[in-house]
Amino acid sequence: MWSRDARVPVDLIQSAISRAILWVGATLILIAGLTPQRADAFDQLDFRVQGGSPALETALSRSSLLQAANAEGITDAFEVYSIARAEYGQLIGIFYEQGFYAPVISVMIDGREAADISPLNPPETIRRIEVILTAGPAFAFGRTELGPVAADTELPSGFATGSTARSTVIRSATARAVEGWRDQGHARAEPTDQQITARHPGNTLDVAVQIAPGPRLRFGELRPDGQARTRAARIEKIAGLPTGDVYSPREIQRAAERLRRTGTFSSVALRDAEEVNPDGTLDINASLVEAPMRRIGASIEYETENGGQVGAFWLHRNLLGGAERFRIEGMIGGIGGNRGKLDYKLALEYARPATLTPDTTLKFGTLIETENERDFEARRLRFDLGLEHRYSDTLTFGGGVGFLAERANFGPGFGIRRDYRLLLLPLQATWDRRDSDRNPASGFYLQGELTPFLGLQGTDSGARVTADTRAYRGFGAGDRFVLAGRAQIGAILGAEIDSTPRDFLFYSGGGGTVRGQPFRALGVEVGGVRSGGKGFAALSGEMRMRATDTIGLVAFADAGYVSEGTFSGPSDWHAGAGLGLRYDTPIGPLRLDVGYPVAGSTGRGFQLYLGIGQAF
Repeated sequence: MWSRDARVPVDLIQSAISRAILWVGATLILIAGLTPQRADAFDQLDFRVQGGSPALETALSRSSLLQAANAEGITDAFEVYSIARAEYGQLIGIFYEQGFYAPVISVMIDGREAADISPLNPPETIRRIEVILTAGPAFAFGRTELGPVAADTELPSGFATGSTARSTVIRSATARAVEGWRDQGHARAEPTDQQITARHPGNTLDVAVQIAPGPRLRFGELRPDGQARTRAARIEKIAGLPTGDVYSPREIQRAAERLRRTGTFSSVALRDAEEVNPDGTLDINASLVEAPMRRIGASIEYETENGGQVGAFWLHRNLLGGAERFRIEGMIGGIGGNRGKLDYKLALEYARPATLTPDTTLKFGTLIETENERDFEARRLRFDLGLEHRYSDTLTFGGGVGFLAERANFGPGFGIRRDYRLLLLPLQATWDRRDSDRNPASGFYLQGELTPFLGLQGTDSGARVTADTRAYRGFGAGDRFVLAGRAQIGAILGAEIDSTPRDFLFYSGGGGTVRGQPFRALGVEVGGVRSGGKGFAALSGEMRMRATDTIGLVAFADAGYVSEGTFSGPSDWHAGAGLGLRYDTPIGPLRLDVGYPVAGSTGRGFQLYLGIGQAF
C-alpha cells in the first residue's frame, strides 16, 4: 500500500505504458482478423452472347442488371449477389421479346452458378462474374389464333404464321383485340384464356388467345372525387361525358383533357367504376386534385430602340367555384427607349369554360393602354365579348363582338388629333400542330383573323385581315438542328389610312417582325404624314442548333414590307439578320438576339433583343 507522499519510479511508469501499448495493438490486430472485411463488388464482369444477331446482343447488354450495377459502382457483395440472381428473369424476358424461346443463361459468381448459391449462405466477397448467354434457334409463329376480334380491328402484321415469334407482338395483338372491343362499347373486354406452346423440333410457337368481349355498355354518371372548391355540377358540365351514349375510351380521354385545360386541377384521372349498373350503364370515377387557386407571374423583354418592357399578372383559377379563370395583367414599356416616354397597359380577362357546349369557352376582356411612338400617341380602351370553340385537339375557332375607343395624335409635331369609335366583329381560327408551344422542333402553326368593323365616329367601316404561319423541321440526332420559318401578312380593307385607328395600321421592324431594324421603323408617308400602312408582309427564317443540353445557337434572317394601299401604291421593304443565343429553362428558353440591318434605309446599327421563349 502506497503512502500519500510515495513516488513511483519513472522506469516502472515507462514499462507499464509500453505493455499497455503492446496489449492494445495486439487486441486491435486480433479484432481486425476476426471481423469480416468489406470487399469491392466485383473486379471483373464478362458478358458474352453466343449466337443471335448484333441487335439481340445490344438489347441484352442494355437490359442487363449486372451491367447497370457495374456502371453505377455498386460495391456491396450481398447486393451484387441479389442482382445476379435477378439477372435470369431479366434476360429471359429479352430473349422472348426477340423470338428466342430456348436460350441458355448462365450467371457464374467466382465459378459458381448464382442460382445454385443459397440465399442463407451468400458470398462474402465477389471477384469475378461471368454472364454467358446462348441464344439458341429463333422461333417463328406457327398457329396463331386470337379472337373473337371486333370488326375493323387491325392486328399487328407480325402476328402471322412464319413471322418472328416475338412476345411483344403477342402482347400487342392481344391489347389491340381488347381495345377494338372497348372502342365499340364493350368496356369489360379482356383475354380469358391463353395457350402458348413452343415446338422445339420445328422451332415454332403456337399461340391461342381467347377474348371475352363482355356486354356492350353505355355511359353512366361521372362521379367526381377529391375536389374541395369546385362544384360537382360544373365538373360534370366541363367534362361533358355523354351519359346514355355507348361507352367509348376516346370520350373518356376527351373528358379528362377538358378538365385539364381549365388549369383548375393539377391532377385528373378518369377510371371505369368497378361494377356495372343494372341498367347496363357504367359510371366513371373522376379522381381530382385541385391546383392552387392563385398564380402570379412576370415577364421581361428588351429591344435597343424600344427599350425595356416589364409585365406582371395575377391569375385566379377558380373564381366562382366553376373553374372560371380571372386574370389581371399589367405592363410598362419603353423603359430606357429612344422615344423618351413610357407605355402602359392594363388588361382584364374572364373565361368561363363549358358555356353552351363542353368545348366552348365564354370570354370577356377589357384593355386600357397608352402608346407613345415616333409617329403618333394614342390612348385606347377596348371591350371584347366572345366565344371560343375547340373543334379538336389542334383546331380552334373564335368569334364575338367588341368596342374600341381610341384618341390619337399624329402628323407633323403630332398636330392632328382624331377620336375613333368602332364596333368590332372579330373572328379567328388557329390550327396548331407543333410538338411544343415553347420550343417547337416539328409541325406547323396557322392563325388567321378577320375583324370587320363598323365606324361609329371618326373612322370608315371596313375590315382588318391578318395571317401568321409558322413551320418547323428538326433533323440530326435528337433534333439537334431545327429549321424554322415564319410568314406574316396583313391588310386593311375598305377604310382610308387617316380614318383607320393607329392600332389597326401596320409597321415593320423590331422583335416581332424584322430583327436588326428599329422597332416600327418602316411605315408609309401620306400627304406629308408618316403612319402605318394598309398592307404588310414579313418573312423570317432561323437555323437553330443545340450546342449542349441547355445552350442553343441561332442564325436568323428577317424581311418586312409595308404598302400605303392594300398591297398597292407606294411601298417599301427592309431586312435584317443576326445571331442568337438560347438557354433552356423550365419556363422556356431565355433568348438573346443581336441583329443588324442588311437592306433598306431604316437601319441604325446593331439591335439587341432579350426575352423568354423562341422568337416564333
